[in-house]
Amino acid sequence: MNELIAIDLPGGPGFVDALQRIWDAGDAAFPVDRRLPLHRQREMMEQFGVAAVVDASGTTSLTGGTPTAPGDALVVATSGSTGRPKGAVLTHDAVRASALATSAHLGVTSADHWLACLPLAHVGGLSVITRALITNTPLTVIDGFDAEVVARNTATLVSLVSTALTRTDTSHYRVVVLGGSRPPANRPANTMTTYGMTETGSGVVYDGRPLHDVEVRIVDDEVQLRAPMLLRCYRDGHDPRTADGWFPTGDTGRWLPDGRLHVEGRRGDVIVTGGEKVWPEPVEAVLARHPDIDDVAINGTPDPEWGAVVTAHIVTSRDDFSIEELRDYARAELPGWALPRRLVRRPVIPRTALGKVQRHQLNDAAS
Repeated sequence: MNELIAIDLPGGPGFVDALQRIWDAGDAAFPVDRRLPLHRQREMMEQFGVAAVVDASGTTSLTGGTPTAPGDALVVATSGSTGRPKGAVLTHDAVRASALATSAHLGVTSADHWLACLPLAHVGGLSVITRALITNTPLTVIDGFDAEVVARNTATLVSLVSTALTRTDTSHYRVVVLGGSRPPANRPANTMTTYGMTETGSGVVYDGRPLHDVEVRIVDDEVQLRAPMLLRCYRDGHDPRTADGWFPTGDTGRWLPDGRLHVEGRRGDVIVTGGEKVWPEPVEAVLARHPDIDDVAINGTPDPEWGAVVTAHIVTSRDDFSIEELRDYARAELPGWALPRRLVRRPVIPRTALGKVQRHQLNDAAS
């Protein structure tokens, strides 16, 4: 019987060895997010039907494990940017398809070397390991982002999020793969932005161009994907794909005149204010350039006159920061209906490990 085995190990050779042993035994692996509280780790393992845990002390069997199907390789928790994480089931065929398509697009050769430094409980970090294993590409795995290690490492390929990119020197890498939240305005020439999610086994659109065998269509403004690297189902058995294999992403997007895909954001994130639609990310990108704003997130809050108003949640050390200053700063780049009408000061913006804003956690209390 095939089982789901959790890996509760830091990033390093031991994690890679454990993953390979699980696969060799015909089982599937679930990487534990070691940053979560212990009770939340246990809840997720119970939710996903984990049968055993591999940690520093060895392998411990658990009760209540749910079998996996033959061919299942991974169960990866979704980011939780919109609520409770789900367990996406990725097969060996899907993981292999992702590894080969990504490596072909990046032109990976025997001279390349991957550095894995993103959280391994998320598909953006885990996929660096899986594609290196499948393509037999040299690999170095460290336990989380370390600016000095990334700057001095001799690898040629690395996957990062935007916040990490701004904190280290990546000029010596042949390619820096960028995932997660919005890329910096002036990103280096050796970077490639990616669009994808846990359900797609990592990025499937690079700099707006779909990878080989990845089909993209826009239906009622929603991005839908069909590709061999898609999940088989969620761990609860629910298959989110349509009868003919298309995965509705929940993201709104459009095709640019040059044929590239532009993703606006989560369909549920759009703010309708006074009959106008406002997407949070373009507003965030403008406000993030203010020298006194350390971090920012945008959402809509109910309003009896406008239906909803654009609300800016900011992290700043200035006590005198006002909504008037914020609106004046953004007025040159944003239309009037997209300017924030409410301001909330926060000690931190709630984000996932890959930097995506957790909008469902933004509160409504204006300062």
